[in-house]
Amino acid sequence: MSGDFDPRELDMREREDGIRDREEQWHVLGREHDLAPLDRPIGRDTRERDGQWRDERDVEARDRDDDRGSFDPRDVFVRDLELPDGRERELVREHDRDYTLSGSESRTLATIGALRVVPERDLRDQRDERFDLRHLEKQGLIERVALNERERAVALTKAGRDLLERHRTGDPGHRQAFYAGADRARERTHDAQVYRAYLLEAAKLQDRDARILRVELDRELKREYQRFLQERNRGDRDSDGRPDRSREEVEAWAREHDLPYFDEQVHFPDARIEYQDAAGDVHHLDIEITTEHYRGGHAVAARRSGFSIHASGGNGRGAPFDPHIAEDFL
Repeated sequence: MSGDFDPRELDMREREDGIRDREEQWHVLGREHDLAPLDRPIGRDTRERDGQWRDERDVEARDRDDDRGSFDPRDVFVRDLELPDGRERELVREHDRDYTLSGSESRTLATIGALRVVPERDLRDQRDERFDLRHLEKQGLIERVALNERERAVALTKAGRDLLERHRTGDPGHRQAFYAGADRARERTHDAQVYRAYLLEAAKLQDRDARILRVELDRELKREYQRFLQERNRGDRDSDGRPDRSREEVEAWAREHDLPYFDEQVHFPDARIEYQDAAGDVHHLDIEITTEHYRGGHAVAARRSGFSIHASGGNGRGAPFDPHIAEDFL
């Protein structure tokens, strides 16, 4: 790895991530018709292949989805939460106050927490005419943040995240992480596109009879990387905080976590979808969001990293990104 690495920079957005040299892995985000999964049925009914992943809540959720004739890509985020899952709002008791939530509102809260920041217009649920973000906002569970002059996004408040954390159930393995708050304004437009990319990939996985287990954001992978880098510094009062891992050790860590290593650094996707295929084997799919600012070395790295690329315009509304642009710099 390069000698100027600073582990304190791990939370900064890296733009050198990308995909294999396969044009079909490039997608354009931001168009209204790309948001179909919550507006109309997508794919076919997912049939579970492994009984160890299917508990009573999964069966009930599947029955509800069958009744509606559609698959809800948000269900993965509430799989291990003991929260209301029906059409009517129910009372949810907390230590110091009570809330009321419907099933759609439970899924929305968990989705926002899992993806950290989601465009407000992407959260509509036309199958539930009573759904209203204002109900969650009035209860202090979400906050709205600006994306640009025209669009807003939604993030969880600390109370919203605490509500999810206190109602966890099930095995801690494959546990979905939840976040509160939003990144700095200049990063929100980029981060807000992850949900749209997830919807597109979820539809493809659904068509393959795959079962999504969780979504990991880049900050989770980078946090694990930082723990690896700093492991020998823990408890060392004389440490200057800089990692002393060799290039070979870093490369081995990257291979173990199935992350690309080139140009003397590990490359991280914006999000990783962990899923179980029809045979019961667990795999993952890595997503990277690009903008029109990707040029030169950034574009070349995007061609090399092996991630599924979703192109977004810098204004957050989506714009074509030419996958051939990297070839000009090879």
